[in-house]
Amino acid sequence: MQDRLTLPAPAKLNLFLHITGRRADGYHELQTLFQFLDHGDELQFAVREDGEICLNTEIEGVPHDSNLIVKAARRLQEQSGCQLGVDIWLDKRLPMGGGIGGGSSDAATTLLALNHLWQLNWSEDRLAALGLSLGADVPVFVRGRAAFAEGVGEQLTPVELEEPWFLVVVPQVFVSTAEVFSDPELTRDTPPIKVRSLLGVDGHNDCQPVVEKRYPDVRNALIQLGKFTQARLTGTGACVFGSFPNKGDADKVRRQLPATLPSFVAQGRNISMLHRKLQSLD
Repeated sequence: MQDRLTLPAPAKLNLFLHITGRRADGYHELQTLFQFLDHGDELQFAVREDGEICLNTEIEGVPHDSNLIVKAARRLQEQSGCQLGVDIWLDKRLPMGGGIGGGSSDAATTLLALNHLWQLNWSEDRLAALGLSLGADVPVFVRGRAAFAEGVGEQLTPVELEEPWFLVVVPQVFVSTAEVFSDPELTRDTPPIKVRSLLGVDGHNDCQPVVEKRYPDVRNALIQLGKFTQARLTGTGACVFGSFPNKGDADKVRRQLPATLPSFVAQGRNISMLHRKLQSLD
């Protein structure tokens, strides 16, 4: 059997998300703080000689050619002129529409894996630029470092943050990012902050009031977790999180949440587990 390369696709949290304006093209100007979690999907890759791109795992509701994994592989193949193909298998652990980056992270892992397997030697900058064409969150996963992000989320400044443990609650709803950003009640004029003043920021998520109003399940999750710690929405949701100084404290609260609320505990990390694994391959 052909050797397979196995790599993680980590989750991320938006520790805050401020919307500072709206551009003429309809996109929103954001300021957000990304940190990775030691929890995510897992992908396996095996090179094909015939140039075919095959995702061998069916994802319910997502046609093969619409999957960001396939789009990422094909775009890299086209832009690099590579004649090789790939078989890909996905162990999907992150919820879709959860605001923790599942699809974007899968795409970034695919780009980095194929850059390695196809021996393209593309720079991180070049891979991140290609990633941006797939989605605004893809570059942060390509770069793999906790970051303060501006613009539509693509202007990244690496930051060093504490690495607490997070309890992430996963309401069983799919939140439409497009719906949230088009809601007339969305705050779009939060004053911008400077990266150097990050530590003094009482960050909030401008999307949270809109999501709470539209999705009662998310509002309930915020209430339940909020009994124990400050509960916040990540991205446009649906996932909700709180931070703890150690795993034991996070696990203790997890056990006290209603059994109907799926959740997981993971440590926040400034270097993603994908990049730690790639470094071990070099």
